[in-house]
Amino acid sequence: MRGALGGPRVLLRRLREVMAEPVSAQDRLDKIVVLIAANMVAEVCSVYVLRVDGTLELYATEGLNRTAVHLTVMRIDEGLVGTVAREAEPISLSNAQAHPAFSYRPETGEEIYHSFLGVPILRAGNTLGVLVVQNRAHRSYTEEEIEALQTTAMVLAEIIASGELTALAPPGAEPAARRPLHLKGLALSDGIGLGHVVLHEPRIEVTKVIADDVPGELKRLDGAVETLRTSIDIMLEDEGVARVGEHRDILETYRMFAHDRGWITRMREAIMTGLTAEGAVERVQSDTRARMLRMTDPYLRERMHDLDDLANRLLRQLTGRAGGPEQVKLPDNAIIIARNMSPAALLDYDRTRIRGLVLEEGAATSHLTIVARALNIAAVGHVENIVGLVDPGDSIIVDGVSGEAHVRPPADVEEAYVEKVRFRAKRLEQYAALRDRPTVTRDGVTIDLNLNAGLLVDLPHIAETGASGIGLFRTELQFMIASAFPRTNEQLKLYRAVLDAAGERPVVFRTLDIGGDKVLPYMRAIEEENPALGWRAIRLGLDRPGLLRSQIRALLKAAIGRELRLIFPMVSAVEEFDRARHIVERELTHLRRHGHGLPERVLVGVMLEVPALLFQLDELFERVDFASVGSNDLVQFLFAADRGNARVADRFDALSPSALRALKLIADKAEARGKAVTLCGELASRPLEALALAAIGYRKLSLSPASFGPVKAMFLDLDLSAATALVETLLSGSTELATIRPQLKMFAEKNGLPL
Repeated sequence: MRGALGGPRVLLRRLREVMAEPVSAQDRLDKIVVLIAANMVAEVCSVYVLRVDGTLELYATEGLNRTAVHLTVMRIDEGLVGTVAREAEPISLSNAQAHPAFSYRPETGEEIYHSFLGVPILRAGNTLGVLVVQNRAHRSYTEEEIEALQTTAMVLAEIIASGELTALAPPGAEPAARRPLHLKGLALSDGIGLGHVVLHEPRIEVTKVIADDVPGELKRLDGAVETLRTSIDIMLEDEGVARVGEHRDILETYRMFAHDRGWITRMREAIMTGLTAEGAVERVQSDTRARMLRMTDPYLRERMHDLDDLANRLLRQLTGRAGGPEQVKLPDNAIIIARNMSPAALLDYDRTRIRGLVLEEGAATSHLTIVARALNIAAVGHVENIVGLVDPGDSIIVDGVSGEAHVRPPADVEEAYVEKVRFRAKRLEQYAALRDRPTVTRDGVTIDLNLNAGLLVDLPHIAETGASGIGLFRTELQFMIASAFPRTNEQLKLYRAVLDAAGERPVVFRTLDIGGDKVLPYMRAIEEENPALGWRAIRLGLDRPGLLRSQIRALLKAAIGRELRLIFPMVSAVEEFDRARHIVERELTHLRRHGHGLPERVLVGVMLEVPALLFQLDELFERVDFASVGSNDLVQFLFAADRGNARVADRFDALSPSALRALKLIADKAEARGKAVTLCGELASRPLEALALAAIGYRKLSLSPASFGPVKAMFLDLDLSAATALVETLLSGSTELATIRPQLKMFAEKNGLPL
């Protein structure tokens, strides 16, 4: 590549010197455009910065009229510069004025320049501005020159992203890199959180982008790529990885990308322009992400995540930080940002410091959402590209009520949310005043409200909410947060604490429901094509009876002299329940034989969450002492819609006639057999859904602590007989209704029910 100052590597070194000088932001930019113009043998070099209002402003130029700086502003759909910003792709023209997108700006004096090369200034795939060089002659810029200018734009991206240029702009015209963002998503967990960004998988910060030894950087890249390829091959050859399945497809995709010559070539070319290996990976990753963000094909968008992950793996190899994301020290008001994460990963954090959670994916009934609700963490999902739009430490507001996130909010928005938090606090006080009132509808029907729990931090909620008891204690959460398998004595201590906190109120313990997305960190993960339908819950317990026996023994000892209620999850056949109950009887016999104390009474039940049990209800209710309905799994299995898959989780409504008829069948059969049945899925935690459940016969509900006030307030104002008549009419009518939600909302509004 031709260049008056010795090529791109010399330019990058000179830029590094300018970056270190103690000069103003404007002086720094002015020096940079002079350096670039000289190096590119260009008569013009200009920097345009994308502003918060979506326009592009000329921030610095060498060759155009200096008086146009900060005066020339154009829309993003205007001119060649706007096209580069909008498409996030370079444009190289030998006769720019003949191009249909050319826009003449007389104040710049650019009419005498014919050739044009513009490249986007990108960071994490997001456009921050445009870097342009121009010449009077009809010049064709080479691939090497385009590559060099893209590399230089990477340095400018860091200047813009740092916020250094903000002081040069009047209010309302600041650089978009640090602009406030109002992002819409899906409300997952109620609440409002104000705090600062913590990336669940922190980006590898590339601190050195300019190479001192290009051959050495090429060698480093080649070595890291080879190590990456080997690690992927090892994962694929692992005996624990099934021969087929989605997870294997992902690894095969990784291997394909890791061996892609085009990807490797682009990184090597970036190094040849003077970047370090890390800088080259970051630049190629950002360029690729920018292109894919503008694609509409969901499959190709999904591949963007694969490439992001692969590039991050490569960066960890280069920086010596291979082995996954680091666990960072949380600030007091942390808002966790992630593409997605497991429930165990959330539980790994210091929960007293978390104020909110924002995900690019996520679903309303996923296990992660359930844990967030249990911990009273405001959560929003389906926020597109949130990981790429924020930086660690950014101020952020999470609105789990409306499903919104405000990144770097302006003062008036922050003040409004502070006031909203105060209002919510007053509302919670009003709910607290209802704590000791029995949950009785206006027409005299008592509804038994219980608590969903799973951790020691949940126990104070029993008194705070006035719950009738714990309708579901998820025992697996203790196992998920432990670094090693909890010993029997550790389990015993927890279960005894739960019973002590409940006092005379009943507690229903669910035996271990692990597998699927609830993986214990100290147990070998079993890769399955459909883990939600695989080896989990009671299936795992019956196949590993020692695991189930040790838990049941701890529960029996904890309940000495008291009543113990047990339910088994994911039972799909009466025979499975019989086998599980037999294990309980064996453990009781063992305790008697060895002179141990016994519970006063042991009641054994089943979680109704597999549709097959709907056709075994008569036989089942002959055997069980009680039952609980796990509506989350039951509904996902009824519709064959993975509740953790954002694309289908909300495709079907739990208030559809088909789902409600299935739930009503259970309630009717239980009543006919004189067996108590509690619904403990997330349906019970939402006022409108709770209304529907009561209308089809449920008198016992178990819900999250945060939902007690709203659900109880609704029931106290409800005429249940009128609601029952409406729902029965809707369910006995046409099957063409996709959902009865609109009719229930109209009923609630007409009757002044708080929702």
